[in-house]
Amino acid sequence: MLSALILGALVCNINLAVANVALPDIGRALDSSQTALTLIAVGCTLGLAMSVLYFGAIGDRYGRKLLLLTGLGLTVPASAISAWAPTTEVLVAGRIFTGIAAGMAYPTTLALITALWAEGPKRVKAIALWSGVSAGGTVLGPVLAGLLLERYWWGSVFLIAVPLAVLGFVLVAMSVPAHVHESSDAVDHMSGVISVVMIAALVLGIGIISAPGKLEIALIMVAVAVVLIAVFAWRQLRAKDPLYDLHYAKRRLFWVPAIAGMIIFGSLVGSMFIGQQFLQNILDYSTLEAGTAILPAAIGMVGAAPISARLVVRIGSRDTMLLGYAFILPAFLVMLFAWGEGTAYAWVGLAYLLVGIGAGLALTPAARSLTGSVPVSRVGMASGTADLQRDLGGSIMQALLGTILTIGYASAFTAQINASAAAGEVSEATQSALTQSYSSAAALAERYPEYQAQIIGAAQQSFVDGANWAYAAGAIAVVVGAILVRLAYPRLDGEKERIAEYEREDAAVTAA
Repeated sequence: MLSALILGALVCNINLAVANVALPDIGRALDSSQTALTLIAVGCTLGLAMSVLYFGAIGDRYGRKLLLLTGLGLTVPASAISAWAPTTEVLVAGRIFTGIAAGMAYPTTLALITALWAEGPKRVKAIALWSGVSAGGTVLGPVLAGLLLERYWWGSVFLIAVPLAVLGFVLVAMSVPAHVHESSDAVDHMSGVISVVMIAALVLGIGIISAPGKLEIALIMVAVAVVLIAVFAWRQLRAKDPLYDLHYAKRRLFWVPAIAGMIIFGSLVGSMFIGQQFLQNILDYSTLEAGTAILPAAIGMVGAAPISARLVVRIGSRDTMLLGYAFILPAFLVMLFAWGEGTAYAWVGLAYLLVGIGAGLALTPAARSLTGSVPVSRVGMASGTADLQRDLGGSIMQALLGTILTIGYASAFTAQINASAAAGEVSEATQSALTQSYSSAAALAERYPEYQAQIIGAAQQSFVDGANWAYAAGAIAVVVGAILVRLAYPRLDGEKERIAEYEREDAAVTAA
């Protein structure tokens, strides 16, 4: 059963990051802007993030196994749409569809683990395996994508998860029980719809905020998201059967690790999103080299996960999460100060190894704390939040870092154009193409071979400058997350006391 559930989670996580390695090829094939590439990259995490809360509640009520099988089954046609997408718009839609399929499967895997294993060291070990292996899939995806891109077209990367989804479907159907500690409460479908729209608006608004002429639309979408968040919270406080029970969400062992996990997984996904473009555009790595370059992150995550399980039992969730942050922060500092034109791979591998170790250490206590702070009948809400912390965190951080990269790139290239002696000869259309994205500048350079060296050189320097803005923002987010955990989450003794207190409260409610 554990193998089947981990494989189901692995399918979802592999799909999250396979697009990153193919972004340069996609940009050239579909003539995509930097903003469009950001939407392609975040499409799967967007679909997953906006659906996990709703599907988590549906699984708690109507059957987690059925929802898991449905998600794995829909992964196949969703992957096919992405693989053979004729336009950027179709590819973005295919990626969102893939994320929605993952939204059915992913929260269900952790919910079933929590329902099948009682609170204690065995559950912590099961969650550690689930966390380490499934998160390692986020890194494994780009490696496999790099291998495929050596021989096949860019769309082949979106087919990687298909055979795993088929195998996972068979294993789940054979080994996982149909019903385990499910709820009889009605599902608030209106709240589910509101949750989908508010998360989609938030992530898309952040993602397009730097696109030319899209600032007004982006701000409207973010404003809509803020209003819907308020409406959603108001409805949950008054609903008889809330989709997202704020009574549990306000518990300190719930909301602190939820925010901490968003920052941790967002740091992992965001660093790979920027890093894959850096490796191919600046260091001239092939797709295979770029994919295998991030293997240290997978090694770090899988290796740190079992260590994390032991540390949670020995020193508590707070200190284990802080130890994870202590590895992730220097990773961003390495990217900020050591990555540039001509960087040796040792610095690249070191940064990814540190990120992987940090994520492997911190994600297990975050997921364990979330699921351990609610009754089993509400574990879909907790597992949905655990997935949301990864996927909303990944979506927001990837969109945010992508936006900062776009703004930094455009600003740096504009400054170089203005400082050039030939600035007056550069037309508005040419400047727009040069500052839109690295791919756009490279395409323009091919049309003007006499200026190719100057254009590529300026584009590379501008990309490095923009990436440094993004790395600095990532480092700031990590520091904020560590401060939150240090101040708001209790140490081991206090954590045990709060868990016991929550169990007494929940038992009293059940008895009543």
